[in-house]
Amino acid sequence: MSNFLSVVIGVLLSAQAQFVVLPQEVPLETWSPRMGDRIIIDTQKNEGYVVHPATHEYVRFPLITGQRRVVNYIGLTYNAATPNREWLIQSLDTQSDRYTYGPEGHFLRLYVDGERTHYGIHGHAAEDIMFDRDNRFQSMGCIIVQTDILDMLMKTFALNEGVIAVSTRYGLEGIEEVHREHIIAQNI
Repeated sequence: MSNFLSVVIGVLLSAQAQFVVLPQEVPLETWSPRMGDRIIIDTQKNEGYVVHPATHEYVRFPLITGQRRVVNYIGLTYNAATPNREWLIQSLDTQSDRYTYGPEGHFLRLYVDGERTHYGIHGHAAEDIMFDRDNRFQSMGCIIVQTDILDMLMKTFALNEGVIAVSTRYGLEGIEEVHREHIIAQNI
């Protein structure tokens, strides 16, 4: 009963402050990219979201993030957990390694403060095997998505004239404020 009362009180308070738009999930099959879309990556649940900020609609998708351990890869020794931070996708690169980066080698490069990083969003030739596993902390730090999701993200990138804000967080607590501050700071 107390949950019911909380909902009713919340609705009444919301009604006094004009109206509140609740987030609405849209199936991938009916999703269309829009100008101003943002990407949110939850590295705790290994889920991604593309959000239409103006309408509060979003599409959710599974993903793979970095291993939670120190690795030695491409001549570097580092913690492979995907960093929690604010990024911008600012380029679409093509990688020659078609196993690690998928059949087409598409790599949406992540930038921080205008500087290119080693991190990005890409596919993988073994995506079926990787996504069937219970543990989805498998990458060397990048965000791995399935082919249909990568196609959708590349369309979003093109529509947004080569810039998409991305937020990676371990859990989504407080994401609204963090994302708002990043948008203001980046002037996008």
